[in-house]
Amino acid sequence: MIKKLLFPVLLLLSAFSSLTMPGCKPREEQLQTSGSLAFSADTVKFDTVFTTIRTVTKRLWVYNRNARAVAVDLVSLDNPATSPYTLVVNGDLKQTATNLFIRGNDSLLILVRAQLKDNGQNGLAKDLVIQENLNFRTNGQDQHVLLRSFGQNIYLHDGTSAPTVLSCNAVWANDRPHVLYGQVVVGSTCTLRIKPGTRIYAHAGAALLVAGRLLVNDAADYTPGSKETDTVKATNPNIVRFVGDRSGETQFATAPGQWTGIVFLPGSQGNVIRYAQIQNATVGALLYNPDNGVQPELTIQNSVIRYISGASVSFAGMASNIGAGAGILNILGKVTATNTLFSDCYEYALLSQGGSNFLNFCTIANFPATGGVRKTASLRFTNLVTDSKGVTSPKSPIVSVRNSIVWGSIEDELFFDQYDAYKTNVSVRNSVLKTQLYMATADATPDKPGLAAVAYTNLVNTDPLFVRPIGGGSGDYRLGKMSVASKRSSPVGNDVPNRDLLNLPRAQAAGTPSLGAYESTPK
Repeated sequence: MIKKLLFPVLLLLSAFSSLTMPGCKPREEQLQTSGSLAFSADTVKFDTVFTTIRTVTKRLWVYNRNARAVAVDLVSLDNPATSPYTLVVNGDLKQTATNLFIRGNDSLLILVRAQLKDNGQNGLAKDLVIQENLNFRTNGQDQHVLLRSFGQNIYLHDGTSAPTVLSCNAVWANDRPHVLYGQVVVGSTCTLRIKPGTRIYAHAGAALLVAGRLLVNDAADYTPGSKETDTVKATNPNIVRFVGDRSGETQFATAPGQWTGIVFLPGSQGNVIRYAQIQNATVGALLYNPDNGVQPELTIQNSVIRYISGASVSFAGMASNIGAGAGILNILGKVTATNTLFSDCYEYALLSQGGSNFLNFCTIANFPATGGVRKTASLRFTNLVTDSKGVTSPKSPIVSVRNSIVWGSIEDELFFDQYDAYKTNVSVRNSVLKTQLYMATADATPDKPGLAAVAYTNLVNTDPLFVRPIGGGSGDYRLGKMSVASKRSSPVGNDVPNRDLLNLPRAQAAGTPSLGAYESTPK
């Protein structure tokens, strides 16, 4: 009975005490008047920042390692009004923040981005270092985190709001990088000449559209010497490089699909790309002529096309949805490739819809970093072409693959769609081929050429033994010591290049040049 009477009394006393006694905060919310902050880094670095262009956003974590809370009186840049750095503090865009509260053993996230002012678009090329302190005042203590940017002034070609048309007969020099935004156009009666060693960085979605003529390392501008010229590694200052503008960051160095690519429009002829590297794109080169106009033409020599992919990509201003990426996408154009390496292409190395295709001493080595995603042959040819009005009709391709290597991570790296409709236009000779579909010695089955016929002198399903057939930037597609592709007798055709992709002499004097882009065999 007494317990029953005491229970409601205790409840009343408890309620009364909660109203009259001072509240007790958890320890981590109790404010202390001493202690400092810790940071995830003492310096926030931005590498290779192009002037006038915003950088990626970097994160800085601010830690309160104390058991109790601290009040941060001030967070501020040295020059908040004029700083090239912008801050997002606690989700708010501001250059200065005051009276921030960080609980014990908790943290604060600050986002930092840089945009360096133009230090002379028309002046001399200049490297610069821009640094500034991000300052913190806590409990009377001042602490600093350094913000540092390694910048470079650039030639900016900005076709974001509307396509930018280059001046006729433009020349791109190598004194500073060229950065592409949006659509950059070479006019139909004009030429763009790109000099040795020029670096082109393309922003997301950017495209170089060539209605006229493109000359990259043209013979009039560049003649290699007798020393090794490695176009795969970054050791030759004369190589022209087309890359994504974030390729300098480790996680994006080998990432495909960062920009659209180089597009050759109907009537674009006389195009030459030599000693170049094209990477990180949706298509390395697109010859776009769906309405069968004047055939665009491209000659590519001693070059590398790699890290290519795209899915359901629509090109602005063009009624085409290719559905996949390709090192070269040839829609009723003409492409001639010699001494060229295609690697790490997630869909196609070469996809041809109609058009003319001539490959000689090329290496297709398709081992992208994410091998499981590959479902399509590296080389695919079809006679079905869809025009700009959506009408599909047959246009027979011409296919010549000679003295080359077609290899990769799937069983069939070569595919002919409706082969019998254009088989008289197809010649695949003296090449290493990975194929289950076409491994017969005669054309005994409809739409299936027998590429192992003795007269063709192909090596079918015989591993070329690359030095290191791995994707993701670690591959080495030179021929190993025991490769069957080394020093093959009787090359097909009279146009054996004097030197290989590394600028080493071909063994043509003895009539035994190796197949593919590489003559060299490691010792």
